[in-house]
Amino acid sequence: MMAIKTLTLCLLIISQAATAQNTASFRQVKTAGKLPYLEYGPGDDRLGGAKMTYLDTNIILTVVDSFQTDYIVRLSNQHKAFIPKENVVPASGVVARPYYLSGNWKIFGDSVSDYLTISMPEKLPYKSMMQLEPSRIVIDLYGITSNTNWITQLSSAKEITKAWYEQIEDDVLRVYISLKHPQHWGYFIFYDTATTKLTVRVKRQPVKTDIKNLTIAIDAGHGGENIGASGVTSKVLEKDYTLLMAKALATQLKKSGVRKIYMVRTQDTTLSMPERVYALREINPDLLISMHLNSSGLDTVKGASTFYRYIGYKTISTAVLKRMLQLKLAEYGNTGSFNFALNGPTEYPNCLVEVAFLSNREDEKKILDPKFHKAVAAKIEAGIRDWLKTLK
Repeated sequence: MMAIKTLTLCLLIISQAATAQNTASFRQVKTAGKLPYLEYGPGDDRLGGAKMTYLDTNIILTVVDSFQTDYIVRLSNQHKAFIPKENVVPASGVVARPYYLSGNWKIFGDSVSDYLTISMPEKLPYKSMMQLEPSRIVIDLYGITSNTNWITQLSSAKEITKAWYEQIEDDVLRVYISLKHPQHWGYFIFYDTATTKLTVRVKRQPVKTDIKNLTIAIDAGHGGENIGASGVTSKVLEKDYTLLMAKALATQLKKSGVRKIYMVRTQDTTLSMPERVYALREINPDLLISMHLNSSGLDTVKGASTFYRYIGYKTISTAVLKRMLQLKLAEYGNTGSFNFALNGPTEYPNCLVEVAFLSNREDEKKILDPKFHKAVAAKIEAGIRDWLKTLK
């Protein structure tokens, strides 16, 4: 048995050493800038390419090719990804090792969150996904082989029930984090600034899931130089009416006793998507509602729609849309895997609401009516309440 284990390890080292030798001529880079991210491939649309994951900064990647504004980077022996060239800088002095080994894990909690930490030899890339039934977080760590010999869990952890791993490929380690509650409340993956320790911060379900106890963030889409769509007959600007509706929602929530409301913008301010995400990261809300108005090249297209990216957040977008349709708006649909920047954060449930179409005369008439703004706010609040009622 010992001989077999020794032979297996030798073969693994030889294989990974050969890979390192083959990539020695390639350039090592590290992630940089605001919100660096990986893409699955070269595809593109008005929202950018299909994103695989957002990453922390200073993560080491190996460039194997270049394609227009992207680098193609090797994540592991069998996996590659695309990354915008503006999101990396040279990793001076970094040389690819023949293999990387993971260390030991620890699971614990503080007064508000649970944590899983993994000792890592280098800041390596990852991607994550939410799963339902059972509710859990799954993370693939690339370029790493397990040398994890124990996983310590402290009783201070309240939301993480257990964690384990599978070595699904020679250099891809899959991490499973099982959650106590069916609803995902968010998580954030990052590396310790002083070390190479990977941390997954998991938000707990609030003890009281009453709307009054939540911190609710409201984002009024566009603003400042980013005007958005315009009315087909009135020529009003989307940025102005998303702000009016966002303020109406804030007023509605205040009347209902919600004490913690955060408005991403309260004026006609130019804010980039990274600026919005970083501001929200500081607030760490329990829920984000992003308000937009839709537009189409066909003036017959109309209706309300909601959008989410991660399957763990579909329930809130479904509940809000169901209530919005009570306003006698056509149904444009509930869309998942949506590549919108404010659907991107995993840290908190989020829902993009496209209230109606400025390019449709019937919808535009409603959008111009202040009474409609109040009605939209009331229906969004009702949708949030419906969602909260489903939680266990």
